Amino acid sequence: MELHMTELERDIIREILNIGLARAADSFAVIAQEKVLLEVPNLDLMPLESMVDLVRKYENTHKIIQSDIRGDFHGTTLMLFSGQHVQRLSKVCLRLDVPESVEVNAMQESLLLEMSNIITGALVTQLANILKANVYGAPPVSPSGDIANSLQGLIIHNPGWKPLIFSVITQFSDQNNSVELPLMLFFDRDTFVKILEIIRTYNFLGGPNPTE
Repeated sequence: MELHMTELERDIIREILNIGLARAADSFAVIAQEKVLLEVPNLDLMPLESMVDLVRKYENTHKIIQSDIRGDFHGTTLMLFSGQHVQRLSKVCLRLDVPESVEVNAMQESLLLEMSNIITGALVTQLANILKANVYGAPPVSPSGDIANSLQGLIIHNPGWKPLIFSVITQFSDQNNSVELPLMLFFDRDTFVKILEIIRTYNFLGGPNPTE
C-alpha cells in the first residue's frame, strides 16, 4: 500500500523538526561561538532506492555521520558535512586553520560526531516529547566503506522492511553566510505509519481529539 502525507501533515512534521533544530542550534552556537540557524526549508518523502542515489551523489564530497534511532520508532539519520563545513567548524571550535577537505583527523572526526550527536539528539528528543513516544538516538558513528551500498543492502536483506525516507535539507547559517547542511532522516514503514496515525488523531493545539 502506498502511503501519502497531506500538506498539513507535512507542515506538522516540518514544524516538529524545526522546533528540535532550533534547540539544537542553541547548543550548536555555544560550541561554534557564533549565532547559528538550523531550519527545515524542504521535506520530501522518497523510496530507499532514490535515497541511495542521493547518498551516492554526496558520498565523495561530504563526510557522512550516521546515527540510528531506536525505541518505539526505528530509523537512521545521516548528516553530511562538506569540506567547507569541516574547515569552518575546525576553525571556530578547534582553532585549527585547515584546508577545505573532507579528509579529517581524529580530533576533527570527534567534533563532527559531537555535532551530529547534538543535532540528531535534539530531533529525537523533540519527536519523543511531542509524539509521546519512547525514542532515543544511538551514539553516532563515522561509517567506513560504501555507505550507499550498505543502504542498498537493506532492501536485499530486509525485503519486507520497505523503508520510507524524510529527506531534510537544513541551512547552517551564522552572522556572515549560509551553508547547506544536508540531513537525511529515514524510518521504516511501520514507524512512518505510527507517526502519521499520531498526527491524524491528535490536535496539536488543544490535546487529543474527542472520540467520534
